Amino acid sequence: MLKVLLIAGARPNFMKVAPIYAEMKRRPSEFVPMIVHTGQHYDAAMSDAFFDDLGMPKPDIYLGVGSGSHAVQTAKIMTEFEPVVLEHKPEWVLVVGDVNSTIACALVCAKLGIKIAHVEAGLRSRDRAMPEEINRILTDSISDLLLTTSQDADVNLDQEGIRGRRVKFVGNVMIDSLLEHLKIAENSTVRTDLGIEADEYGVMTLHRPSNVDEKDVFEGILDALVTVAEKLPIVFPVHPRTRGKIAEFGFDAKIASSNIRLIDPLGYLDFMRLYSGAKLVLTDSGGLQEETTVLGIPCLTLRHNTERPVTIELGTNVLVGTDPEKIKQAAAEVLDGGKQREDAKIPPLWDGKASRRICDELLRFTK
Repeated sequence: MLKVLLIAGARPNFMKVAPIYAEMKRRPSEFVPMIVHTGQHYDAAMSDAFFDDLGMPKPDIYLGVGSGSHAVQTAKIMTEFEPVVLEHKPEWVLVVGDVNSTIACALVCAKLGIKIAHVEAGLRSRDRAMPEEINRILTDSISDLLLTTSQDADVNLDQEGIRGRRVKFVGNVMIDSLLEHLKIAENSTVRTDLGIEADEYGVMTLHRPSNVDEKDVFEGILDALVTVAEKLPIVFPVHPRTRGKIAEFGFDAKIASSNIRLIDPLGYLDFMRLYSGAKLVLTDSGGLQEETTVLGIPCLTLRHNTERPVTIELGTNVLVGTDPEKIKQAAAEVLDGGKQREDAKIPPLWDGKASRRICDELLRFTK
């Protein structure tokens, strides 16, 4: 049996860890999984809600590192995680995504000679100003097994000299969670509570510092949204950090007089129910680019680059940046019934079985 520590640091990690943990628990003769929650996202209510929605048990180990600068947070995770590895002596530590917990835990294991598996390896935005890009590159460089979501990720790794049996294309584990919980999410009353009907609203998420920390950039995005919302009401679950910037920059009145509706952050199932009924999604999130692609929902990504180009090449995603005119034009093309991606396809292996393939590869690589 393989003892595997599964690292969950931030909320997007939970959706990736959950199906892998569930698959390992279905194979008790092969795996002994343990969930380590670093506490990087430390809002207890939100974390508990995500674990409950995903059917996950309470973490076996909670490090409780909390907030801090990138350096402080990464260092805290490393110093708290090292004794855990020394005590439990796992065969594998599995890290997901690109948050500080990912690189911190991988680095501890690389120093201790513990094998590292990286889920979502090989994603590249080519923008090293993004902390996540640094985390991806460094984690991939020290991982033993690199598990990729799309074939372009394999190409990225090959160009960096990482190839051979270390790299395995297994598909997208986020889609495992999506497909498993989509039916369950129908029990959510969030649409009824908000008084909205499917296909009659848009959904917006915005949290990246490059979008919300600079007043001019944030205001330009909001101005575009105000115009879009004249044709389609927009529901905006607001990240606490983003809400703080709205207050700081004095944007409350602009939003209040528009058809943009601010709501508090939602749990996993409520948010799934919300965005799965949207006519249009606008976001700077990575995961939503993938989920909307599978659901066939037009998505406008408010970034100048994406580490998930397959969602543009095959899916429903359009990269619009932060230029207000481009945002308005792209939204109008969707809302006027013009540009629906008739040729949009679901990328290969985004089939809800990635966690099974991940477990198979861990066993195969261990032999």
